[in-house]
Amino acid sequence: MKSTNDNNYIKENKNSSISTNIEITRSISSNKSNIDVDLEKEHNTFEIDDGYKLKKNLKARHVSMIAIGGAIATGLLIGSGSALSSSGPASLFIGYSFIGILVYIVMCCLAELATYIPLAQGFSGYASRYCDDALGFTVGYCYLFKYLIATPNQITAGALVIQYWIPRETVNPGVWIACFIILIVTINILGVRVFGELEFWLSCLKVLIIVGLILLLFIIMLGGGPTHDRIGFRYWNHPGAFKPYSGIENISKGKFVSFVNILVTALFAYSGTELVGITVAEAENPRKTVPKAIRLTFYRILFFYVITVLLLGMCVPYNDPLLISASSAKTSANASPFVVAIRNAHIERLDHLINACILIFIISSANSDLYTASRTLYGLACNGHAPKLFGKTNKYGIPYFSLSFCVAFCGLGFMSVSESSTKVFNYFINVVAIFGLLTWISILITYIWFYKALIVQGVDRNTLAYKAPFQPYSTYISLVLCIVIAFVKNFTVFINGFNYKTFITGYIGIPVYFIAYFGYKIVKKSKVKNPKDVDLYSLKDLIDAEEEQGKLDEETKRERYRSNGRRKDIAWYYETFVCWLF
Repeated sequence: MKSTNDNNYIKENKNSSISTNIEITRSISSNKSNIDVDLEKEHNTFEIDDGYKLKKNLKARHVSMIAIGGAIATGLLIGSGSALSSSGPASLFIGYSFIGILVYIVMCCLAELATYIPLAQGFSGYASRYCDDALGFTVGYCYLFKYLIATPNQITAGALVIQYWIPRETVNPGVWIACFIILIVTINILGVRVFGELEFWLSCLKVLIIVGLILLLFIIMLGGGPTHDRIGFRYWNHPGAFKPYSGIENISKGKFVSFVNILVTALFAYSGTELVGITVAEAENPRKTVPKAIRLTFYRILFFYVITVLLLGMCVPYNDPLLISASSAKTSANASPFVVAIRNAHIERLDHLINACILIFIISSANSDLYTASRTLYGLACNGHAPKLFGKTNKYGIPYFSLSFCVAFCGLGFMSVSESSTKVFNYFINVVAIFGLLTWISILITYIWFYKALIVQGVDRNTLAYKAPFQPYSTYISLVLCIVIAFVKNFTVFINGFNYKTFITGYIGIPVYFIAYFGYKIVKKSKVKNPKDVDLYSLKDLIDAEEEQGKLDEETKRERYRSNGRRKDIAWYYETFVCWLF
C-alpha cells in the first residue's frame, strides 16, 4: 500500500515528464522545414481561438455506442427484406459478410487518421491536411449534402411509421413531422453531453432490440414457435439459396447479377458507421476511445448484421408472398421482413412491437443525422471552405449557426404531407445515397496519402496509438471495390426497361463530385500534396499531452483503488463483460 506522499510523488514526476515530452515534441515540430507556418495558422485558427471550440464531453462508451448506433438503422430492419426477396438467402449472407469486412477496413483507416491527430474539421480536415485541399472541400460538401437530406428523410419515415397506428386521414403527417423536428432540435441544443448520453441509451435500446430479434428468429428456426415447425435450412434447398435476378434468362448470370445487387444494398445498409470520425473532435482522450470503438464495431457488425441476415434467410423464403408485398410497402412494420417471419410463425400482436422498435431506430437516426450535419458544416468552416460564421460556438460548445442552417433543411420533411411530393422526395434520397459511398472512397484515398507520408518522413507506424491492419494492401483493395460499386450502383436500370429518373438520381453524385473537385482546383490552384511535404506535426504536441494526461488519470485512479484495497469495481466489470455489447 502506497502512502499519500508516494502518490503525490508519482503525480509530480508524471506531470514533469508530460511537460518534457511536450517541449521535445514542440522543438521537433519547429525544426521541420517542410511545414508552412502561415498555412498552419490559416488552417488551425479554429482549433485555438475561443468561441470556435467544441467541448470534449463524449466518453468512451458514448463514442462506442454512437458508432454502432450509426450502423444499426432501418436498413437492417427493413432494407434486408427487399434484398432477400430479390437475391435469396445465400447472396444476402455472403454479400453482407463481404461488405462488413470492407466497412471494417474503412473504419480502421479512419481510426488511424483520427487517433494520430484528431481534427475538428472531420473528413474534410484530414483530406485537406494529408492529401489535397480540393479533396477536403469535395468530401466535406458531399457528406454535408448527404446529411442535410438524410435528416428530413428520417423524419418523414417517422411520420410513415406513426401512420401504421393513426391513418393520415385522421391526423395530418405534418403534425408528427413538426413534433419530431422539435424533439431532435431540443436534444441538439442541449449540448454534446446530453446528445451523447441520449444516443448511448437509444443505441443500447437498438442493441437490445436486435438481440431480441436474433433470439426470436433462432427460436422460430428451431421450431419453438406456435407452429412447432423446425425450419432449419429448408428454404436454402427450396426455393433455393440463390435467386436469379428477374428479367435475365440465363440462370447462372441471373444469380451473379443478384449477388452484385446485394453488394450495393449491403454497402448502403452499413452507411453511418463512419460517424465515429465526426464525434472524435468532442471525445475525451480520443487515442484511447476511438480505437476501442473501432474494434468493438467490427465484432458488433459481425454479430448484428451477419448473424441476423443468416437467421432471417432461414426463417423466410425469398418467394414468400408476404415478403414480396412487404418489399413494396412503406416504412413501417408492414415493410419489415421480421414481421413476415413472425406472421408465418403465427405469433400474434408482435407487429406493433416491431413498429415501435422501428420508431426508436428512426428517432435515434434523425437525432444523430442532425448532429452530423451541423458538425460537418462546422468542420467546413474550420477548414476555410465555408463562411467563418458557421464555425462559431456558444459557451456550451454548440456550433449554433451551423445547427440553425441544418435545422432549416428539416422543413423538407413536410414534402410528405403531399403524397405526390413523396415520390419526388424518394428520388432526392437516391441522389444523396451515392454521396455516402463517395465519402468512403475519399477516406481511403486520404489514408493512402497519409500512409505514404508516414513512410517517406520516417515515422514508425508501430509507435502510433492505433495501427490499421493489413496495410496498405487492404486499403487499395477496398478502394477498388468501392469505385466499382459506385459505378454499378444502379446498373439494374438497364435490365428491365430504362428508367431515366432512376439513372439520373442514382449517378448524378459522381459528376457533382468531379465538378466540385476540379472546380476547386481551377479556382484555388490547389495541388496534391507531396508525401514529404505533408504536415505530420502541428497540433501533435497537444494531443500527445492529452494522451499522457489520460494515462496519468488512469494511473491515479488505479493507485486510489489499490490504496483502498479495491482492485475491481463496477467500471471494471463493465469494461470486461458488458462493453463489447453496450
